[in-house]
Amino acid sequence: MARRTDRSPLLDWAEDPALSPEREVRPGYGAGSSCRPVTQLEDDHIAAVFVVTFDSRSGNIVEWCRPHDMDLEGVEFKSMASGSHRVQSDFIYFRKGSYFGLSCFANMPVESELERGARMKSVGILSPSYTLLYRYMQFLENQVRHQLEIPGHYTPLEAFYEDKKGVLPVGVNAQNCQPAIHWLPPLHKHLYREMKITHPAGCMSQFMKFFGEQIFVLWKFALLRKRILIFSPPPVGVACYRVYCCCCLATVTLPGIGMTAPESKPFFYVNVADIDTLDDEISYVACTTEKIFEHKQGLYDIYVDNQNVKTHLEYLQPLLKVNSADKEKYRRLNDQRQLLMYTQEVDGDSGSCEEDLIILFFMEQNNRIFQILLEVASSQDKTLTADHAHSMGLDPQSDRNFLLNLLDVYGFDVMLVIDNPCCP
Repeated sequence: MARRTDRSPLLDWAEDPALSPEREVRPGYGAGSSCRPVTQLEDDHIAAVFVVTFDSRSGNIVEWCRPHDMDLEGVEFKSMASGSHRVQSDFIYFRKGSYFGLSCFANMPVESELERGARMKSVGILSPSYTLLYRYMQFLENQVRHQLEIPGHYTPLEAFYEDKKGVLPVGVNAQNCQPAIHWLPPLHKHLYREMKITHPAGCMSQFMKFFGEQIFVLWKFALLRKRILIFSPPPVGVACYRVYCCCCLATVTLPGIGMTAPESKPFFYVNVADIDTLDDEISYVACTTEKIFEHKQGLYDIYVDNQNVKTHLEYLQPLLKVNSADKEKYRRLNDQRQLLMYTQEVDGDSGSCEEDLIILFFMEQNNRIFQILLEVASSQDKTLTADHAHSMGLDPQSDRNFLLNLLDVYGFDVMLVIDNPCCP
């Protein structure tokens, strides 16, 4: 991916150089973060920059964009979620075709009858990958406030686009430039250190605290590549992070695993305009603010409303119950987190990160399961027993349905001989 060499001065992007997108953003939940100093990982490629406004007569409209010929149909509803008028500010990750987007929304009261007392705008960007979008969060937040206060002044956005737009190599389009599974840590440890800044501060730890032991229910559905839809009223940003975290639960680094399983795609925020798209997907994780989706059961396998995880599919319902093995895994994960915090406090160790600990816990859990499955599949009798299930950290009885589904999804040719006491 080539980069422009005629870089615009950072001071042209905004009046305050401290709000330049090149500055690493650290404060709070929702800002980009890392446990180690940030380095330039890869060239950016911003495919589009746009401003969306709510017009009291026409509804959501794209009022400005670069480039002029970019197909932005529907982005006006993705970047300003249904119900956003009830919040003062928000940020939204979304998917637009083969691109990923990040927009920042703000709502400002105004003394204007034409605007019905409120001015609402979003400023957003599109990129082939979502892993670096967070770096521009503070810039977009600054720019949406700027657009509310001085509507129609696009000079900083114009300069930003001219500086950050990339040129794809000949023969490479956005579809094949897009990483297939963004949340998987690379196999090499030194590369894994770089992966860590793609998630925001507190993302995984807050996800774990919010769902508690049920995180292992979501883990099973994520590993089974189910269609998972998360409902949340605005603000949408935290729900978008839950989409990301849910994908992280299915991290596997063993080579060859998942070749026969469907690719689980993060769609982030979706609305009714995405119904046809979701209808064609066999695996995804997404969030929405629109309750109508709950009644469209053909579009999803798992529906998450607040902390309530449910499914209308009878064969998946046994997986909704937290079993003794899940509770033991949750206890071990909590123990590791407590030990990490103690080590940080006593030894002043700032090189370890709670976010990484949680991701690594699930990665190691998944690798152990699939390593045992690979060994059984290559053995002479190809028999999976209760002892194997225990070695995987699973309950032979309570996780029997999970194992059966896992074998089917990933195409393992093995025989499960764990007796089911409920059946003769």
